[in-house]
Amino acid sequence: MRFAPLPAGLPATVPFVGPETLERQRGAPFAARLGANESAFGPSPLAARAMREAVGQIWKYGDATSHDLTHALAAHHRVAPENIMVGEGIDGLLGNLVRLMIAPGNAVVTSDGAYPTFNYHVSGFGGVLHKVPYRDDAEDPEALLDSAHATGARLIYLANPDNPMGSWHDGAVIEAMLDRLPPDCLLVLDQAYAEFAPASAIPAIAADDPRVIRMRTFSKGYGLAGARIGYALGAPDLIAGFDRIRNHFGVNRIAQAGALAALADQGWLAHVVAEVAAARDRIASIGAANGLTALPSATNFVALDTHRDGAHARALIAALATEGVFARMPGVAPLDRCIRISAAPLHELDVLEQVLPRALATITRA
Repeated sequence: MRFAPLPAGLPATVPFVGPETLERQRGAPFAARLGANESAFGPSPLAARAMREAVGQIWKYGDATSHDLTHALAAHHRVAPENIMVGEGIDGLLGNLVRLMIAPGNAVVTSDGAYPTFNYHVSGFGGVLHKVPYRDDAEDPEALLDSAHATGARLIYLANPDNPMGSWHDGAVIEAMLDRLPPDCLLVLDQAYAEFAPASAIPAIAADDPRVIRMRTFSKGYGLAGARIGYALGAPDLIAGFDRIRNHFGVNRIAQAGALAALADQGWLAHVVAEVAAARDRIASIGAANGLTALPSATNFVALDTHRDGAHARALIAALATEGVFARMPGVAPLDRCIRISAAPLHELDVLEQVLPRALATITRA
């Protein structure tokens, strides 16, 4: 098969191997699905009902402008509809953003070990990635800015709160970054976990600020990961640019209905946030009982420090999978000394509590 030159030179890999693929490989379902940072607490019952009611209309394409959801989001964030772009989750929006902003050879700055799907899009469109290390298990704004100035970067990617470590910066740190961006550089602020973060972590940024685009999702706090729906907040000229290249019917009708109802049910979101906080405490307790230390987290997962190296953590992930627990880990040292456990209901964390000692014992004997 003769691919075009750019994709022909890329590795035939995907950023993540999904849990369903792993279940097929092991020949059994996982008893605890704790690796994808989904919300096992589920969507709002109102959102579930709205999606069921939308099924009968699925013969129609979804509204290409996501009009009702766009206007509801604008009201929720107290911005204009022109500041909102709805898309197929943050992943879809990141792909469109990179396509819109990056030409082959353009520099892009990110952290080494940060969200790999962003890197996947940059490489796929011919951008040149420049990575800086984490500092104290958190992304390093100073290093990101220094690299952007040194390389003439068009984009800086920063997640706050961060995946995979769960760490976060105060919003004032993010605000200060904007004044130090190189000319013609856009800050891509991934806020997938914003609903779980302290209020102080959310920067006060004007919706019309052309120096930044913020990404939000319904996958985490709202429990709609399978619906694939998220949105970007940015300056109108930038947001309008998405219409030049996006898949205009990419957001399906059921997802739009579910997201609209979920947004309206902030009481359910508050319930989920409280459940996640309790689950983080439980994960930390389970880890501590087994010699692992929970890092502070402002997300719906906890990074557990094994106090060993990446090889040890990788063996532990494999041992947990054998015991029926799906978990993941950071991919770059020294972050890869940790394993990452998603918040989940009690019965799944009960499974983790039961099997973690066995998994540790298995790799100790090996």
